[in-house]
Amino acid sequence: MEIVLALAIGVLTGSGVYMLLRPRTFQVIMGLTLISYAVNLFIFSMGRLKVDSEPVLIKGLTATLANTADPMPQALVLTAIVIGFAMTALFLVVMLASRGLTGTDHVDGEERQEAE
Repeated sequence: MEIVLALAIGVLTGSGVYMLLRPRTFQVIMGLTLISYAVNLFIFSMGRLKVDSEPVLIKGLTATLANTADPMPQALVLTAIVIGFAMTALFLVVMLASRGLTGTDHVDGEERQEAE
């Protein structure tokens, strides 16, 4: 299971970096989103991958990390998801305003001229 999670984090990070290097602003925003997903998975994996672990306390069972899930990475990831959604919405609004002002969606504000 750990190798699948590590591969997923690697693929998301690689795809996000590739998209960040693209010339259009929407692709850059998608790259930032993919990188934030990779970071969320990484933070979530720091809480140890456990199967059949109780997420809440059970009466009569001693509450230790051996028999319950760690709530801290889950809380951090939930907070990061909310912040990431807000930042994506802000980036999209700024992108639309920039496109309206400049007439292009390139990150440098200019269309590339092809050599003929």
